[in-house]
Amino acid sequence: MSLQQLDAFLAHARERPDLAQRLREPLELPELLALALAEGFAVAEDDVIAAQVREEQRLDATELQRRAGQEARRLRTFIPG
Repeated sequence: MSLQQLDAFLAHARERPDLAQRLREPLELPELLALALAEGFAVAEDDVIAAQVREEQRLDATELQRRAGQEARRLRTFIPG
């Protein structure tokens, strides 16, 4: 269970159009983990979180601010009051 397994799974998915299409659809985390396992990759929840953190660290300040604004708007409509 490592980030390398997740990277390998995503590379594998790029080579398989059916799998790539499945990953383009919204998936719950347990569905993603089960899909990876079915393809022979041991991916854990921590790996997915680490990949998200890794991607966010690559973003510049402008993009981070844009995403923070989107999240704030989403939460504002979600939280009553």
